[in-house]
Amino acid sequence: MSAPVRSCDVLVVGGGAAGLSAAAAAAEAGASVLVAEREDRLGGILNQCIHNGFGLHRFGLELTGPEYAARDVARIAGSGAVMPLLETSVLSLDTSSRQGGRITAKLVGRGVGLFDVSCGAVVLACGCRERTRGQINIAGGRPAGVYTAGTAQRLINVDGALVGRRVVILGSGDIGLIMARRMTWEGADVLCVCELASEPGGLRRNIAQCLDDYGIPLHLSTTVTQVFGKVRLEGVELADVDPATRRPVPGTERRVDCDTLLLSVGLIPSNEVAATAGVGIDRRTGGPSVDESLETDVPGIFVAGNELHVHDLADYVSEEGLEAGANAAAHALGRRGSRRDDGIVVECGENVGSVTPQRIARGADEVVMRLRSRGRVQDADIVLVADGREARRWRRRIVVPSEMQTVKLSAADLPEGIGRLCVGVVAHGASPEGE
Repeated sequence: MSAPVRSCDVLVVGGGAAGLSAAAAAAEAGASVLVAEREDRLGGILNQCIHNGFGLHRFGLELTGPEYAARDVARIAGSGAVMPLLETSVLSLDTSSRQGGRITAKLVGRGVGLFDVSCGAVVLACGCRERTRGQINIAGGRPAGVYTAGTAQRLINVDGALVGRRVVILGSGDIGLIMARRMTWEGADVLCVCELASEPGGLRRNIAQCLDDYGIPLHLSTTVTQVFGKVRLEGVELADVDPATRRPVPGTERRVDCDTLLLSVGLIPSNEVAATAGVGIDRRTGGPSVDESLETDVPGIFVAGNELHVHDLADYVSEEGLEAGANAAAHALGRRGSRRDDGIVVECGENVGSVTPQRIARGADEVVMRLRSRGRVQDADIVLVADGREARRWRRRIVVPSEMQTVKLSAADLPEGIGRLCVGVVAHGASPEGE
C-alpha cells in the first residue's frame, strides 16, 4: 500500500545522536522536519550503549547512552515541528527534477510501503557500520561464535543473550574495549584483546577503565590468522605482526582455546543513500566531502556524525548535527545566499590521515576543522599552511590516531586570495614537509 506524497522543509535520515540534534536545530530555526529512522524507536546505537561516559563535554554529566538520547528525544518532542517516521528507511534521493529547488526522497515504511517525500534540504545522519570477518579475511570455517563487537553488545544489552564464556577480542577500538569489560561483568572470561597496530586504537580512558582495571591483557602487533571449529568456535590462532608491513610473522603462531571471537576492527561510514544522489565521497574519511557548513557537493544535502567521519565521542557527533541541522533549515527556508565557488581546498599534510571539511568557502568567518593523525606524536604542533606558507600552529601534549583533534579557524587564518590549506602534525617547533 502506498502513502500520499509528504512534504517538509528538512528531511533527516537517521534518528541517532547526529539525526536527533540536527532535527532539533532545524526545528528551532523554524523548519518543519521529518526524521526517518529504520528502528522502532529513536536513539540509534545509543540505545544499546548502557555504559556511562556520554555527555561529559555537552552536558557536564556522565550519562548512559539511553539517557543521552532521551534528552534529545525530549527536545524534539517539545519543539512540535518534528515528525518521527519509525521503522522507515530512505531508499534514494532524487535531485534531477529540482522543481523549486526541492529534493524528492523515496522511502519505505512498515505498514505504508513506498512513498515519496518532497523536501527543501536533507541531513544525512546514517551513522556507520562495522567491518566484518569477511572484510579482513580470517582463514577457517564458519562456526558460530564469531561476532562483531556491536552485534554482541546489542545481543547482551538489548536482547539479554550472553554470546559466550571464553572470549578473545580482535581490535582495540572503543567498542571492543567496552565489550571486554561488559563480558567480564556478565561472568565471561576475556582471555585477551589483540591489536594489529603497535598502539591501541581506542581512547586512553577506555584502556584504563576496561582493560587495566580488570587485568585483561592487551597484545599489540598481534592478530588472529585462523579460526577453529565446525559447529561452534573452538579456538583461534594468534600471530605476531611485523609493525612495518603489518603482516603475520611466520613461526609466531599459537592457538588459544575459546568459544567466542569479537571483532572490533574498524567502522565504515554508511553512504548508500548519499550515493543515490551522486554525493562525492572522500577516500580518506570514507564519508562525503563537505564544506565548512557541512554541505556536500550536491546543494541542499548536508551530512553529520559518523556518516561524515568516525568520531570518538557522541558529544561531538551531536555538535555536528546541530550545525548541519541549522544550516539545512537556512537552506530550505531561503536564508542562505546562492552557492559560492568551491573556494579554498583543504588537504592532508604531514602525518595527517584525514581532515574535514575538505573545502572552505571564501569569506567564511569561523571554521571547525577535525583531523586524525597517522601516527603518535608526543609534544606536537598542528600546523596550518596556506599556499605553502605557515599560517598558524596549535600546541598539543600528544596526538594519536585514536583521538580526533579539533581546531578552530578564524577569518584571520583565511586571508583573501588563498587557494589551498594544508594541515599537518609535527613535533613541536619542527617545520612540516613541503613548506
